[in-house]
Parts: sequence; C-alpha cells; structure tokens
Amino acid sequence: MQAELQALLDKQAITELVNTYCNAADRHDHDKMRALYHDDAIDDHGAFFKGLAMEFIDKLPEIQAPMAILHHNVTTVNIKLEGDYAEGEIYVLAFHQVRTEDGPVDMLIGGRYFDRYEKRNGEWKFSHRAVVADWARVDSPSTVTLDHPMIEGSYIGKPGKEDPSYDFYRLFKWGQR
Repeated sequence: MQAELQALLDKQAITELVNTYCNAADRHDHDKMRALYHDDAIDDHGAFFKGLAMEFIDKLPEIQAPMAILHHNVTTVNIKLEGDYAEGEIYVLAFHQVRTEDGPVDMLIGGRYFDRYEKRNGEWKFSHRAVVADWARVDSPSTVTLDHPMIEGSYIGKPGKEDPSYDFYRLFKWGQR
C-alpha cells in the first residue's frame, strides 16, 4: 500500500508540474518556467529551439514578444513511473494569437508533449520535453473578438504581471511554482 500511495503522490506532483508549465507559458513568467526544469534539462520545440531548456527560456521573451494570447490546455495525461524517473505523454490544445504586419493571426494546435521527468532532491522536474504537433488550424485574419458586447466588462487575460489573476490570488505568485 505504501508503494501505491507514493506512486499517487509522484503522479500528482508531475501533473502539477505539467499544469504549472502551462501557466508559466501563458503568463510569460520565465522565472516560474525556470523552476520547472532541471539545470541540465533538454527542451525540443522543433524549429523554434532544441537544446538546453535554460537556453530556450532565455529566448522566450523574443519568441513570445509577438504573441498577444497564449492559452495551453492539458487534456489527456499518461504518466509511467520507475523509481525517481518517469515519462509522460501529455496531450495539449494550445491557442496562440500572433501579431503580424498584416494583423493578428490565430493558431490552434493539437499536440502532445513527450516528457521525461526526474525526481532529484525530493522534487520532480522536467529532464527532457519535446513538443509534437498532431494538427493545427490557422485563421488569418484572427477570429478572436474580445470587444464583443457579450463579454463587455469581463476581465481579459493578458501575458505577464498585468494578468488579472495576479491581483485576485494570494497563493499563486509571479515567478513561483
């Protein structure tokens, strides 16, 4: 029973790691993102970047600069454990609205993360993350309407510290896991 309980705790910690990644990406919170990877971890974002995750995070401000909206949604989570090592196949729907010279463009990607995790010093972090696109839909021009009367007066999510969540929550902090 102790082994099963530990497996549940480990899977929950990894699931929280995966979800925190989405929050850090969407809010452009690079300090929080750094805390999710081991220092020697690899990140493979295909044409964008392949190499040390910390170097990828260094490039995120430039990569994310034209992105007005990022919205990652984890769907199916498959995790396999072997001691202090684990692997995950994580399904994700990721919406990106990108500013271009011709106006905003929307991209919705259905894909998966191929993850390797390691528990070091009692903490699960990414040791390798690869992004796989299974399908994508691109709308140019953008079809997003944030000024429609039906959402008038609603809080509007934003990248960075200006997002309304940072004023709302006491426990979720900028730059902290």
